[in-house]
Amino acid sequence: MSDYKLPKVWKWEEENSNKTGNRPTAGSRFEQKLPVGDAPFQLYSLGTPNGIKVTIMLEELKELGVEGADYDVYTINIGEGDQFGSDFVDINPNSKIPALVDQSQNRSPRVKLFESGSILLYLAEKFGQLIPTDIQGRTETLNWLFWQIGAGPYVGGGFGHFFAYAPEPMKYPIDRFTMETKRQLDLLDKTLAERPYVAGDTYTIADIAIWSWYGRLALGKLYEGSYEFLNLDEYTHLLEWAKRINERPGVQKGLEVEYQSIEE
Repeated sequence: MSDYKLPKVWKWEEENSNKTGNRPTAGSRFEQKLPVGDAPFQLYSLGTPNGIKVTIMLEELKELGVEGADYDVYTINIGEGDQFGSDFVDINPNSKIPALVDQSQNRSPRVKLFESGSILLYLAEKFGQLIPTDIQGRTETLNWLFWQIGAGPYVGGGFGHFFAYAPEPMKYPIDRFTMETKRQLDLLDKTLAERPYVAGDTYTIADIAIWSWYGRLALGKLYEGSYEFLNLDEYTHLLEWAKRINERPGVQKGLEVEYQSIEE
């Protein structure tokens, strides 16, 4: 039984008031000068599930022979607080990775993008790839893209946090978020029993977004011990899809990309 008592007004505890810790306020905390390369796209990110969505997308575009999809990618070390620097906050005021700048446009200011789903959609529409053009296919792709954006926090901030990162195991949140994560896995498994890709017969940005979280989870790549804990062997269709996507050259290149340092 917890001895925690709910206060009438929540107050932030000041011991977290360092450069890297979370705070209940937004905005930059220090001056920062991010490097800018010559490639059309400048990506400031990290190899997290949300971060790899964009490197995979760009590498998939290059595999398709798309011209103009070259990019420079720089490490934003969220453990060190890089996401709170002034230049990064100028691109993404929410201080989360990934953040992307399209400097191929002959315009000022540069096109600045944040939120992984928005970036995937922007790139798909810019190059006319990995998103169907018919209304049915496009709508179904966007249905599943936005499903992932809304559902993902239950896996990362919910299940992943309490299963892998919380200071001590707590039954209530683990049960709550495990139940929801398994419901989502079951939904994907049932969907993939009926078609080869999440949104239909073709590989789309919905697969990229969902694989980066649920495919990696199904392959046991997100949280140590979670494969057995979630009994992932029971999701046979999801596992087959996850393994098939994992073998794509663009996916492998997106996972193996070398990040440059932002330090001069």
